[in-house]
Amino acid sequence: MRLLFICSRNINRSRTAEVIFRNKPQFEVRSAGTDETARITVNAGHIRWADLIFVMEHMHRRMLEQRFSRELFGKSVIVLNIPDAYYFMDDELVNILLERVSDYIEL
Repeated sequence: MRLLFICSRNINRSRTAEVIFRNKPQFEVRSAGTDETARITVNAGHIRWADLIFVMEHMHRRMLEQRFSRELFGKSVIVLNIPDAYYFMDDELVNILLERVSDYIEL
C-alpha cells in the first residue's frame, strides 16, 4: 500500500511520518508539503501515486481539493488533526502518528 503524508512545509510532521512508516515492509511511503517553500512540494504525481493520503490539518485537505480535484477522485484523504507544534521525530509526535494512523491501517 502506498501512503502519502502531507503537512505545510514537509519539515516536521509529514517527514516524521515518512520516516516511521517507511520501515514497514507492507508500505511504500512518501511525504510532501502544500507550501511552495516546502522541502518537497506536493504535486499531481504524488496524488496519483498514493493509495491513501494523510494530511495533518483540514487546511491541507482543502488545499489539495482546490489544486488536485481531478487526481483526488476516488482517493481517501484522512485528516489526522495534528497541529504544527512538534519538531522532527519528536517522541510525542511519533506516538500521536502511530496511534492515529493505526485507526486506518494495520501496522
